[in-house]
Amino acid sequence: MTIRAIRGATTLDVDERAHLHERTIELVQAMLRENDLDTDDLVSVFFTCTPDIHADFPATAARGLGMGDVPLMCAVEMDVDGALGRVIRVMVHANTATPRADIAHVYLHGAVSLRKDLAQ
Repeated sequence: MTIRAIRGATTLDVDERAHLHERTIELVQAMLRENDLDTDDLVSVFFTCTPDIHADFPATAARGLGMGDVPLMCAVEMDVDGALGRVIRVMVHANTATPRADIAHVYLHGAVSLRKDLAQ
């Protein structure tokens, strides 16, 4: 087993707590499913949000997926002029036998435009 980093991102239509939780859960579940992982495989999860998100922490939503013992961290993205707004990004560190080239990075909703080369 090797620790691999898996990237993902999604966007919010509105900065509301329930919507943030829905989109965060959707993203994390897709990342786990697409990489054949469960929470026992996770080493840590790092979330970032663009500065226009204030409703809640994505880590709060992730804890509802059984990640209570997984180290989770949230931070604010750089405020770059012209950048896509209301974006939640995730970097999952997981133990997996999957080769780096076969890792499935997941970009949902408006975040597909961020990394068309990686989006599935």
